[in-house]
Amino acid sequence: MTHRYIFGPVPSRRLGRSLGIDLLARKTCQLDCVYCECGPTEELVTGRLEYVPTQAVLDELDAALADRPPLESITFSGSGEPCLHLHVGKIINYIKDNYPQYTVTVLTNGTLLSDPAVRAELLRADRVVPSLDAVSEEVFVAVNRPAPGLVNAEIIEGLIKFREEYSGQLWLEIFIVPGLNDTPDELARLAATAARIRPERVQINSLDRPPAYSGIEAPTPERLQEIAAFFPGSEIVARQFVPVPVAAVRPDRIEAVLETLRRRPLTQEDLQVQLQMHVHEAHKLIQHLVETGRVQRSGDFYVISK
Repeated sequence: MTHRYIFGPVPSRRLGRSLGIDLLARKTCQLDCVYCECGPTEELVTGRLEYVPTQAVLDELDAALADRPPLESITFSGSGEPCLHLHVGKIINYIKDNYPQYTVTVLTNGTLLSDPAVRAELLRADRVVPSLDAVSEEVFVAVNRPAPGLVNAEIIEGLIKFREEYSGQLWLEIFIVPGLNDTPDELARLAATAARIRPERVQINSLDRPPAYSGIEAPTPERLQEIAAFFPGSEIVARQFVPVPVAAVRPDRIEAVLETLRRRPLTQEDLQVQLQMHVHEAHKLIQHLVETGRVQRSGDFYVISK
């Protein structure tokens, strides 16, 4: 069965075997982050709408979970900001009411946590992972390129209020963009703000795939260690996956990719279109096949290994 709003399971660097939920049209977001690995934001929005049909999402969830697959997370992620969907809370509640054995994770840019209604909708999630890439307004604008009207100080206050109301696991992600948010002053501000938010984890992340805009590079491992020292107890998100067994991804999808590449070399975007895969699923399947030596890269194309 081909799904439009559910993708995976895929191996996640941070969450393990994850079933993804994408509640938005491609790159619908309040931010246009320079590092975004899903590409430039096609539509900067701030209003909450039912961007995709809620019942269709629930139907796809029922189909994907019918056999109770082994999962380490059901993750609201995809290619936009999940909290923009008007009924994200309804979908979270549906999962917790009908599939309580699964861990629900919400990846969010945090911009809507200043809204009490949004904070309330996320309370039943087991894990919420907001991002915070800047404290000063000028760095926020440079890194996150927000929609008009977004004020970083208000976003930060929303994160602090959410921590006060939320009893689940809060993991704060800080994405490092060399030359923009890695100055000593900005890192000190980020560290002080993280201490106010009081997350269970602070995760230092960096570029792993081609970014939305050229000229953005990943810090060196040595530089990441220096940055992590600003955040006692923080963890650095590994840039590459530890190779995962075939069982961690869908065997039928693996075979579909291999069979397609046996006919001719293709780019990741080609595979997404031909196999109707979500961008994240296609990337992680290809990465798994490269790591296990079954596929290799040739320029922008992927080919069967010789």
